[in-house]
Amino acid sequence: MRVPFLNRLAQLTGKNPATGSAVLGRSRTQTVATWIFWISIVTALARPQFFEPPITQVKPTRDLLLAIDLSASMQIEDFTDASGKTVDRLTATKQVVDDFLERREGDRVGLILFGSAAFVQVPFTTDLNVCRELLNEARVGMAGPKTAIGDAIGLSINVFDRSEQKDRVLMLLTDGNDTSSKVPPADAARIAKDKGIVIHSIAVGDPEAAGEDKLDIESLKDISKTTGGEFFRALNRDELEQIYVKLDALDTREIESLSYRPRHELYFWPLGLAILSSLLFQIWMLFHDHSRHHNLNLEPTHD
Repeated sequence: MRVPFLNRLAQLTGKNPATGSAVLGRSRTQTVATWIFWISIVTALARPQFFEPPITQVKPTRDLLLAIDLSASMQIEDFTDASGKTVDRLTATKQVVDDFLERREGDRVGLILFGSAAFVQVPFTTDLNVCRELLNEARVGMAGPKTAIGDAIGLSINVFDRSEQKDRVLMLLTDGNDTSSKVPPADAARIAKDKGIVIHSIAVGDPEAAGEDKLDIESLKDISKTTGGEFFRALNRDELEQIYVKLDALDTREIESLSYRPRHELYFWPLGLAILSSLLFQIWMLFHDHSRHHNLNLEPTHD
């Protein structure tokens, strides 16, 4: 046994160490095993980690709500699709809005459908594919044949009340005039303004039509003006596409992104190596001592 404080120990006990003691040196195997064990333990205590490539997550900074008219007049076929085929207004609207939603990364999007009454088809979500799919499933008349613009704005206000975002935008698309709302559109627009909601109105109907199908342009202009939004009118699919391009450029927003790198602990590898090297060394020592003891017993004796 090596004692680094041997001289101090000799003084305290009053005894002098004898000479001629045999000091056993370490074997090469023991030295290698000791170094492997020590380096492995130190490496494990250093907690090595593996970092994966950065993952960026976009955090919504604005809530965008779409209110789409499903009244009976939306089935009038006076629009064309991308291939030039004549389609009804709702079909053309869904195609254009679908392209618009495809570029809305960074927004939470919700969908309100309205006719004689308004209902929430999609609450605010960052899953734009779900919103696009449910919009595609919308059909003319599923909310009634009339047009309740005021009720759609009122329902939008209730939806936005559960929002924590400062930027709140409502895109209202209709082809008629308000015929069945319990809340007048002008009153609903004033409440929306007080709530910080900006309404962009998009008209796709015919102002020269008669009765319930007549487009009330002045009312839609007033709604947008009251809330600080814009009014647009589309007579065909190309104009409707340009409107959404303008809205995309108009409603610029800062995208807040969160970036992080997943990491994995690796300490268990050097720790496992330390344990394994220690076990192998102990096994080697047992076999070595047993073999040496066996060889000693086999030595011949002389009389």
